[in-house]
Formats: sequence, structure tokens, C-alpha cells
Amino acid sequence: MGFIKCPRCELNYIREEEQYCSVCKREMKGESHNDPFELCSICNENPVMPGKDVCYACYKEMTQQQGSRRDDEMEESETGEVSLGMEDVSEMDEIELGGMPEDMPEEIGEQISLEEEKSKEAEDDDEDEDEDS
Repeated sequence: MGFIKCPRCELNYIREEEQYCSVCKREMKGESHNDPFELCSICNENPVMPGKDVCYACYKEMTQQQGSRRDDEMEESETGEVSLGMEDVSEMDEIELGGMPEDMPEEIGEQISLEEEKSKEAEDDDEDEDEDS
């Protein structure tokens, strides 16, 4: 008495004297096999929550563990001081700001109104057209 693969699905093994596996027999009769629930992947005892692969008890335990880890990390980060290797502000030299640099064009330092800028552009365009003709 040996086992062979089901000739219809070629997935399940059946005894040599059977024609089809139980899954194929159900499908041929028109019955569907619906698992009432899926078991938790961690404890394999309780049904899983919708959209999850763990049960409520395991999910709750996991979130509590993650919460306690975060709390521990927050406490450690609050108690320890971070040193960036920089001087305190009181020890830093002040930077004196003089006027504008000598090599900066005068036009940049002046504030120009929008109308003045448009008139300069129009003059430049006119000059360019004169040069082209």
C-alpha cells in the first residue's frame, strides 16, 4: 500500500486505491473548503486578527515590548549629554561685519524698484535690436 500523487491536481498524495485526493473530490462535488480561521504565526493557538498574521494576545505583547524598548531608549538619550566637540557660544570670537566687500559691484548693493528694473531691461532689449539690424 503506497502513495501516489493525485492525478488531477498533482499536489496531494493519495493511497493507490483512491482515484482523487479529498480536496479534488470536494471541488468536483462543488463544495468549497473555507478555513474558518488562520492560526497565529507565533503561538499557533489563537486565530489571527484581520489583516495581521498574529493573534490579539501576541500583538498586544509585541506592542508592549516595543513600547518599553522605546521608553528605555528615550530615558538613555535624555540622561546622556551629547558632545559635538564645539565650543560654547560664550567662548566663540565675534565676527565683525564691515560694509560690502570692495570687489562687489555697486548695483548689487543698491535697491532697485521693479519699475526701474523693467525700464533697464527694455533699454537693453532696444539696444540688442539696434545691434541686430
